[in-house]
Amino acid sequence: MASGGSAIRGSRVGAGPMGEQDRGFHAERIQVSYWDALGNETVRYFAANLPDEEIPETIDCPASGLPAGRDKENPPSVAKLEPYKTHLAYVKERRTEKEAEQLLEDALQQLRARRGTAS
Repeated sequence: MASGGSAIRGSRVGAGPMGEQDRGFHAERIQVSYWDALGNETVRYFAANLPDEEIPETIDCPASGLPAGRDKENPPSVAKLEPYKTHLAYVKERRTEKEAEQLLEDALQQLRARRGTAS
């Protein structure tokens, strides 16, 4: 019969009488609630001895994917996403021929003015 390692089958490796209260469910924790713009609450737990500045002010809410803050009265606003533009929408935004000709003429005048001052 082959055996590998010294751990007893089913035992937790690394768990011992020293320091176990500092890990897992035995550690003291604080509960922090986060709210998103839709009113979803997300609760996260942090170690009680963690400094307040290390606890994040905002997180991504798993219920909505929106940013969630610790202030229930003033949660982060919903991000305004630009709708996807099709190629046709970009074509409609292009300049007219008259505007294009005017831009070209202005650019040529600027080049001619620079050339005249350089000579």
